[in-house]
Formats: sequence, C-alpha cells, structure tokens
Amino acid sequence: MNTLAYSGGPGPWILLLPLMWAAVVITVVTVLRRTARRDGRRGPWGPRAVHGGPGELSPVAVLGRRFASGEIDEDEYWRRLSVLEEQFGRTGPGA
Repeated sequence: MNTLAYSGGPGPWILLLPLMWAAVVITVVTVLRRTARRDGRRGPWGPRAVHGGPGELSPVAVLGRRFASGEIDEDEYWRRLSVLEEQFGRTGPGA
C-alpha cells in the first residue's frame, strides 16, 4: 500500500531538468554566435577588420578616415585610392 507514497527517491529522472537547461543555454549561445558572424562581426565585441587581425583597419579605411578628418585633401585622397586599387585590386562593396 505504501508504493505510491514513496518509491525510493527521484532516481535517474533528477538529471533531466539540468540537462534540459544545459541544452537551452548551448542552443542560445550557438544561435547568437552564428548570427553575429553572419552580421559581419566577431561576436558582440565589435566589427571584424577587413585586413589583418582584430582592431586593424584596411588601408582604404585608414585613407577614408584621414580624408574625413582633413589630414589630406580630395586630390590626394583620389590619387592614393587609385594606387591602392592598383595594388590590391578593386576594393569596396560592389566594386
């Protein structure tokens, strides 16, 4: 008569809930990492560099920043950009 009240403990089913939570966490992390890569980023820490390692900008990006900050004028920008295109091939999206 005592079989329904106490059956000797939870048994192996006690592992089911932690395993389910682990599967949920692993799935969420995997989806977030793949989404971040697809967006062109290396995780949630920032944009991926075009050339070189993390934090390193492409030569065209450096040239664009120098032009935007006023370090070089428009003629100098276009001259240097043409040299970079000859050296590295066509650059930029749609080029």
